Amino acid sequence: MAKYGTGEARAWALAELAGCCGCVIPTFPADLDGLNETAIRHDMAKEKELGMRAVLLVAEAGTTVDEYKRFVEIAVAEAGDDLVTFVHASQPTWSAMLESVEHAAAAGVDLVLPSYPLTYHPRSVDEIFGDTRRFIEASPLGVLLFAIDQWNFARLHPAAFPTELVVRLVESSPNLVGVKNEVGLPYAGGLVDLFEKLRDVVVITDPLEYNAPIWIRNYGMRFMGTSNYECMGDAVPQMLRLLSNAATWDEGMELYWRMTPVRKANTSLLSPIVAATSLVPRAHWKYQGWLLGFNGGPIRQPQARPSAAQMAQMRAAAVAAGLPVTTDPDELFWIGRNQK
Repeated sequence: MAKYGTGEARAWALAELAGCCGCVIPTFPADLDGLNETAIRHDMAKEKELGMRAVLLVAEAGTTVDEYKRFVEIAVAEAGDDLVTFVHASQPTWSAMLESVEHAAAAGVDLVLPSYPLTYHPRSVDEIFGDTRRFIEASPLGVLLFAIDQWNFARLHPAAFPTELVVRLVESSPNLVGVKNEVGLPYAGGLVDLFEKLRDVVVITDPLEYNAPIWIRNYGMRFMGTSNYECMGDAVPQMLRLLSNAATWDEGMELYWRMTPVRKANTSLLSPIVAATSLVPRAHWKYQGWLLGFNGGPIRQPQARPSAAQMAQMRAAAVAAGLPVTTDPDELFWIGRNQK
């Protein structure tokens, strides 16, 4: 069961949600038939080893409904008391999203990160408010709202996910525990506005590690996620810890600058994929994790295909950052470390 009781989700999150939340992506065997459960357990153990405090159980890797439910069950068992777990409500319809959340709650997941269905095309901000509020109220788990421009809401407001909408949802939905704050990107005004208005009311997190020094120093941000922190090994959890203490600020900034090659590679290679498709390049993320000890291995289509040139650039960036990069050739990524 979740780590809080009925009606306690927001208070629990404000008190307890801290550290970094990485992403665990399901793995399949070579023939893509079923789940590679050994690989999933390997990756959950790796998250703990790197110092993550929470994980998102990614739903965008081609799992069937039943496979995703089993993936959740495996991940929760492996998380134990060490990791907070987020179910990824990224299914094709509102009803399927809620089905996934209800199963996750029964399995012992702690919180939910919802997407919006691909076919969702609201005609007003009020419609977004009503539909989002209904989902939050129906969820048996506390909800981390994902305020970003990928939902195609910029046609309704220049911030894509206006601060006023977030404030209305927070005020009307006690089960809303926090906000994954990417309001108004690529500019910082919306991010600041949300921290100013809500940082003492719900958990506000900017998952973009390159902004971490700003929010830690000025707003006391304690929780970061969900994001591809696996691409930097244990560096992001360390940065959060070091930057949160004035005595170790300089050490944290030294680590921050050391990760610049990976940061630049992500901006060069991955940001354009997201901008062009509004989809997260999960296979690229999985490759970056494999470089640093995660299982790697196949996931199902449709996914952006990492090219040999992109893989070489991501590998070179990790090496330049001083990360413990595997010497295994890239063709082994497609097999994975724990083949079924």
